[in-house]
Amino acid sequence: MKLSIKNITFIAIITFLACTLVASHGVNRYQLRASRQSIENCAAPSNDRTEQNPFCTNAPPLKISPTIAPPPTPNLSLPEKDRFLALVTYKLPTVPAPNTYEYTLLRAYGAAFVIQEVGIKLPPKVVFTNEQETQQFQSNLSMGKVNNTNNCYLQKSAADALNRAKAKINIPLKSGYGASDCTRSFATNLRFWNKYATATTLQRVRQGEETNILGVVAPPGSSQHLWGLAIDLGVSNPSQEYTLNQNGWFRTVERDSPHWTYLGLHPERLAEFGFMNKVVGGVVYWLTPL
Repeated sequence: MKLSIKNITFIAIITFLACTLVASHGVNRYQLRASRQSIENCAAPSNDRTEQNPFCTNAPPLKISPTIAPPPTPNLSLPEKDRFLALVTYKLPTVPAPNTYEYTLLRAYGAAFVIQEVGIKLPPKVVFTNEQETQQFQSNLSMGKVNNTNNCYLQKSAADALNRAKAKINIPLKSGYGASDCTRSFATNLRFWNKYATATTLQRVRQGEETNILGVVAPPGSSQHLWGLAIDLGVSNPSQEYTLNQNGWFRTVERDSPHWTYLGLHPERLAEFGFMNKVVGGVVYWLTPL
């Protein structure tokens, strides 16, 4: 059968139109697959993405609820020091190396790094370098007021525990001023340091030549008071001490008897976490095993 030029032209036009429609449909399916893939890729954590997706450039960040791992259980088969450090590693991104300034501060003030409560926030390092770092950390804390005080605030779990203790027995602040007895600013920490020590003292602490001063005042940026987990109290009898202990508060800085740290643990569990019981001048302290 012979085809005329008109027939050939007609068939060519029909074929062209059919191919165009199929191609157009194929592009749409491809775009649909690409859009779906871009959404999945944007939703993935950045370290899971195989490449930078241009569809993510202007997309609002997705709120992905993080999976909170349960806190580790103390490994009682480990020596106290190793047990404590294993628990600290869970909270502190980088554990300081032994014989460093930061390790000295961890030994003196690191008790709180074993806190198990999810609501408690801990600093990403053992010493802040300035007021800006301190304020950035403190701005993310959930704070609660200590009852019957003036301007005394702590992290909420710590404040709630102290208020439970105060509901059972009178426990006054050491000085009565919340800004100094409770959560402090970097400037207040520095002011206290300059009151009791000097730049030369700080250099000796950095070199590992002086540690006694750490029981008097914390070097700038290293005080537990900056974390909202410490308070100076006027404890004068065993009943007050017992009630504080039963609500998770303990003396953790050797020779600083007014200083109390919130650990949120029952007294019977402190040894499990590696803490050492030490009596100095008739005062009971629970110290890190470092």
